[in-house]
Amino acid sequence: ISGCGTFTFLSSAVAAVSGLLMGYELGLISGALLQMSSVLALSCKEQEIVVSSLLFGALFASLTGGFLIDRFGRRLAIIIASSLLVLGSLILLPYESYGILIVGRIAIGISISLSSIATCVYIAEIAPQHRRGLLVSLNELMIVIGILFAYISNYAFASVSHGWKYMFGFVIPLGALQAVAMYFLPPSPRFLVMKNNDEAARKVLERLRDTSDATKELTIIKSSLKDEHQYSFLDLFRSKNNMRARMLVGLTLVFFVQTTGQPNILFYASTVLKSVGFQSNEAASLASTGVGVVKVVSTVPATVFVDQVGSKTFLCIGSSVMAVSLVTMGLVNRNIHVNFTSVCRSQSPEDFFLQRPGNLTGVTNGSLMDLFISAASPERLSFDAQRSPDVARTGELNRTALTGGKSPTGSHMESGEVPIVLKWLSLASLLVYVAAFSIGLGPMSWLVLSEIFPGGIRGRAMALTSSMNWGINLLISLTFLTVTELIGLSWVCFIYTIMSLASLAFVIVFIPETKGCSLEQISMELAKQ
Repeated sequence: ISGCGTFTFLSSAVAAVSGLLMGYELGLISGALLQMSSVLALSCKEQEIVVSSLLFGALFASLTGGFLIDRFGRRLAIIIASSLLVLGSLILLPYESYGILIVGRIAIGISISLSSIATCVYIAEIAPQHRRGLLVSLNELMIVIGILFAYISNYAFASVSHGWKYMFGFVIPLGALQAVAMYFLPPSPRFLVMKNNDEAARKVLERLRDTSDATKELTIIKSSLKDEHQYSFLDLFRSKNNMRARMLVGLTLVFFVQTTGQPNILFYASTVLKSVGFQSNEAASLASTGVGVVKVVSTVPATVFVDQVGSKTFLCIGSSVMAVSLVTMGLVNRNIHVNFTSVCRSQSPEDFFLQRPGNLTGVTNGSLMDLFISAASPERLSFDAQRSPDVARTGELNRTALTGGKSPTGSHMESGEVPIVLKWLSLASLLVYVAAFSIGLGPMSWLVLSEIFPGGIRGRAMALTSSMNWGINLLISLTFLTVTELIGLSWVCFIYTIMSLASLAFVIVFIPETKGCSLEQISMELAKQ
């Protein structure tokens, strides 16, 4: 990694482990829930609650976590978060009860939400300016890899009895390791300056930058923090130093991350593919693992080149490609009738037990498969969908989660054989859409957010935008089924297209190009505008 010391890179990588844990927790629930619902005989409502408990934890943490991060430090917040994750997962293992499950999931929700804010801020503050994009996007890359791992473990443990305990247990050693490792890493130098500990800050900077003299960078940080230290939470909404405008830019960006439909389109990836004529096994493995792989593959170039190309350019490319692929998807789906019905009834847990991804991948014997297919009317599908909106609701985080363990048993199509061109076009446009998201809005929005706020209040500002993120997510996922039923999938795609174009316009007009600037320069520039 030219241009940033090994120590800085290692510190960022250890902090970014929280991204890995977060992606894993988000992608996991769809597979684990299928097992738990049958073991614990959960009703629809209860399953929804299990799934949303993580979100409520996340929302709560994002509202309160900012103060923790600005008060006790970024590094400490990450340590607390990973310890909480370990605790939450440990609670889940020995007991098989609904109440414990919810407590554990809430703890995990608080943990991933807190660590996602703290990690972005921590990395942005220890990174050298010309490598900041790379290091902050490392977190996003880890989230995506975490989601992919979750898919893989969903498949691996699908047919193991009590497989969900193994799934939840995997994060324990990782979380514990991260908490220990973070203890030995340096605190953020900007945080030390905020706490008037200049000598320590200088030592940290010298280690991070591999130089014997970091006085120059220290002076810049000090002078900028002097101006920023007087911010209170309410200043985020005042026009002083353009703070209100910056906050609006942050919130709007997060709004577009959610409303361009990534959580939901992905959520139904397998349904859509099934309805355009992919057979079960194909669709199952394509939708989940394929989408996971595409996300990882497309996040990599964005991460590597962000410092040369700049986040603004990537946001523009991402939004325009998303718009194109959504139009294609909408047009393809106009010719194919996809039936969603939102029913949650006449469902016995055993049915779900048969509906595990494992059964879809070669493990199946004929009779079970027939049973499975006959059982899987459209009702069942949307029921799945309603019951696990968890992930479809969570930030970047979630984007892909649900397709992970969802069984793509689609509605029975009357259309007979769908033309082969349409079939592949639909799949291609879905994958291009996922890729465009992972280049643009996925990683870049969080990078921009960690840059545009002044240091003294960065933690609280990020926390506020983050809570907006979880909140909108909840809202969108709750209304998706109803809306789709009313207007049909292709119109939903067209609405998302309009949102993508709107986000493109927004980025061009309002997002500053920040590549190669230090956090202090960015803050001064923005204060002037």
